[in-house]
Amino acid sequence: MNPSLSALLIAFVASVTALSATAQEIKGDAKSGETKIAMCIGCHGIKGYQASFPEVYKVPMISGQGAKYIASALGAYRKGERKHPTMHGVATSLSDQDIADLAAFYEASGKQDGAQAPGKAAEATGTAAALVAKGACVSCHGDSFSKPIDPSYPKIAGQHADYLFVALKSYKTEGKATWGRANAIMGGVTKQFSNAELKEIAVYLQSLPGELKTVPQAKFR
Repeated sequence: MNPSLSALLIAFVASVTALSATAQEIKGDAKSGETKIAMCIGCHGIKGYQASFPEVYKVPMISGQGAKYIASALGAYRKGERKHPTMHGVATSLSDQDIADLAAFYEASGKQDGAQAPGKAAEATGTAAALVAKGACVSCHGDSFSKPIDPSYPKIAGQHADYLFVALKSYKTEGKATWGRANAIMGGVTKQFSNAELKEIAVYLQSLPGELKTVPQAKFR
C-alpha cells in the first residue's frame, strides 16, 4: 500500500475511534432489540437467502458481528453513505436507540450456542497471500479477520464470498444514485484491484474460520 494511503488510513482510524467513543453514549439492549427485528429477519434470518440487487448474492451473516460495526453500517445506510434502496429505507425508519438495540441483539445472537471463538487464521498462500498483503487487510480487520482493530470495523472471516465480492466492488462504484459505498479508505484499497482479484480475496476470506452465522428465527426454522 502506498505511503499516502497509509497516512489516510491512520487519519481514518483516529476519526472513527473518536466517533465510536461518541456512539457509546447510546447503550444497546439485546432483549429490546429482539422485539425490533421483524424487518430484518426476512433476509438475515433465513440461511442462504439471496438478494437480487444489484446482482444475486447471499445476504451477509450478521449474528455474531460486532455491535459497533452493525450500528456504523446502519448509520451509513441511513445517511446515504452506503447506497442501497432497501437498506436505506430500513435504516431511515430506525431511531438511534433502535439501531443500538438491534446491533446489541445481533452481536449477542451469535454467541447463544456457546461456540468458541476461532483462533488465528492460517496464513494465506499463493496469489491470495499477495493480494491481502497488497491491500493491508489485516491492518484493520486483524490477523484472524475476526478481531478488527476498531469495533466499528467488521469481522469478515467466514463471510459469504459472493456478498464480500459485491461489497468490495461497491467501494469502487461512483456516480450511481442507488448503489455504491462512500468510504475513502476502502475506496483507495479496492481501486488497486481488478474485480477478478477482489473475487479471489473474497473466496479466501470465506474459507477462514469465523464467528459469523445466520440464526433462523422461529417462523423460519
